[in-house]
Amino acid sequence: MTTKTGSQRHTAGLFDVRNIIAALMGIYGVVLFIMGLVNFTEADKQRADNFNLNLWCGLGMFVFAVCMAAWAYLRPIVVDEQELAREKAAAEMENPNLHK
Repeated sequence: MTTKTGSQRHTAGLFDVRNIIAALMGIYGVVLFIMGLVNFTEADKQRADNFNLNLWCGLGMFVFAVCMAAWAYLRPIVVDEQELAREKAAAEMENPNLHK
């Protein structure tokens, strides 16, 4: 995407940490949800006071993952290439020995 000033901008995309968190929470949530559906024994029922913890925690984690993914989609992080190049040049001018 190019703005009126001619600067190149793009979004962080898959490298946005919100997408990584959403993917991990989504995977764990689905696994817990399936375990809650398939592997809820009578012993688990007695230990958890008739509450299927895997099922409900998995559902909560999946909902959280959907919210994180929606947040990353609706409010993406925008990277300005020209500003990034100026900051890099300024950092190299301050300490040129570190960038060799």
